[in-house]
Amino acid sequence: DICQGDLGDCWLLAAIASLTLDNEILERVVPPGQSFTENYAGIFHFQFWQYGQWVDVVIDDRLPTRDGKLLFVHSAEGSEFWSALMEKAYAKLNGSYEALTGGSTTEGFEDFTGGIAENYELNKAPPYLFKLMQKALMLGSLLGCSIDITSSYETEAVTSLKLVKGHAYSVTGAEEEKLKGALMTVQLVCIRNPWGQVEWTGPWSDNSKEWNSVKPEEKAKLDYSAEDGEFWMAYSDFIQQFSRLEICNLTPDTLSSEDVSRWNYNQFEGDWKVGATAGGCRNNSATFCSNPQFVIKLEEEDDDPLDGEDGCTILVGLMQKDGRKDKRFGRDLNTIGFAIYKVPDEFRGRNNVHLGPNVLLHQPSIAGSNTFINLREVSERFKLPPGEYVIIPSTFEPHRRGSFILRVFTEKEAAARFVPSVFRTNLKMDGFSIETCRHIISLLDEVFKKHDTDNSGTMSSHEMRDAVKKAGFQLNNDVLQVIISRYANQQYAIDFDCFVGCLIRLEMLFKIFKTFDKKNSGKIELDILQVMHKCERELRFFCIFLIEFSFINVLFCVL
Repeated sequence: DICQGDLGDCWLLAAIASLTLDNEILERVVPPGQSFTENYAGIFHFQFWQYGQWVDVVIDDRLPTRDGKLLFVHSAEGSEFWSALMEKAYAKLNGSYEALTGGSTTEGFEDFTGGIAENYELNKAPPYLFKLMQKALMLGSLLGCSIDITSSYETEAVTSLKLVKGHAYSVTGAEEEKLKGALMTVQLVCIRNPWGQVEWTGPWSDNSKEWNSVKPEEKAKLDYSAEDGEFWMAYSDFIQQFSRLEICNLTPDTLSSEDVSRWNYNQFEGDWKVGATAGGCRNNSATFCSNPQFVIKLEEEDDDPLDGEDGCTILVGLMQKDGRKDKRFGRDLNTIGFAIYKVPDEFRGRNNVHLGPNVLLHQPSIAGSNTFINLREVSERFKLPPGEYVIIPSTFEPHRRGSFILRVFTEKEAAARFVPSVFRTNLKMDGFSIETCRHIISLLDEVFKKHDTDNSGTMSSHEMRDAVKKAGFQLNNDVLQVIISRYANQQYAIDFDCFVGCLIRLEMLFKIFKTFDKKNSGKIELDILQVMHKCERELRFFCIFLIEFSFINVLFCVL
């Protein structure tokens, strides 16, 4: 048994306890072959999932103690140390032991498996929850349940039916059985107590009379009487006795077994950068459209819909990075959420469309997170008709910096992509006369005044995007961030002089880039002579023998 110490990380203990129920997943986190005897070197290593990748964490064998006893997580017998060492490795990953104070079991689930977690309050269970549990188990998901407590005095209190309050159970099965001599069936849920003892004593418990109505071969298949901490109960009792259900949906790479189905999985990384892509929620109409956008294309409907309705199941998880590491610097988590919009027919199938205010502010979102909340991750399950959709993750307030990953699980294969707005590529010119320059300045002045909505003499970075687009350039987020860092002042504002200078520099860069991009591939290769002779005035690079550039690389170097 794993016992909590002086650190407030009971959420981590519950996740570790559930982890021990699946040897395959446990060995992913705690690689086998480590001991205090054979080839012992005083170090151990563990693997945790962090924001899209598995990270190997190496620690020494020193553990914090007080009066000769372990201070934090420890085993009840005092002879096992893997859980204490695992806690130390996890604390190292997050910056300190202190960073582990306070959290949710789902956070541990995700960092130990790389999955997306869902939470259901069982007093508000949807009518299809039992079928959802069956499908989740079929997909190899981890399921946990617990009974809420109203005070610390109820922690691990045992009810009259031998259920433990404030204790993490695992759900290991969900079966629908036909009763002997009857046309009716019963829905049963199999639950395991990590303690290996203290089992449910109500209906359908081990050797209860209800099992007499089940055929012997079915009873043998369900292994209903084993004394191992695992027990069955009716689904109707399950939703009455337990308070909440947690489902951790695993990524395909976590499961090696061919006996389970798998989710299809897409993942993106992004940033909310002040002055460029930190647009806030839709309440902020002036900046909302500057948020990153991601397209998901759903083509096939589910084979066996849980709720009887045709459509495509999609599970979306938005996770902000480094929340625990930032806690020690006094930085709180951002309040985050996301919205999902249907891509208009005129934009479907196009790779380089960044939806603007004319679309996003004139049609409602068709789905999204139920609320914006300051948790590490917000996730929701949806049923959508086949089609093309854009997902827009954001903070609630604009101008809040942060990094995130967006994960999308679908039952059927789906095409997904980030939406980088593209540059204009049809520039054909050989320079301007003085008179033409006057007209250009006059036109740019009109553009500037039109988008300087508060008549301050400057444009905000969000106004800059629309102004540059009006001038003939459509910028993606990466390019906009470079421009803001180069031309904006400390308040992320751009005056007319910088606006004109920026557009002139963009025009020049397009011309240079187009000259070398003979194949219209979006990339150019320059040897050392071309760099020195043809781009000497504008491109200053370190001397290397072969350089490959995309347009954004050129922009970074020159601006």
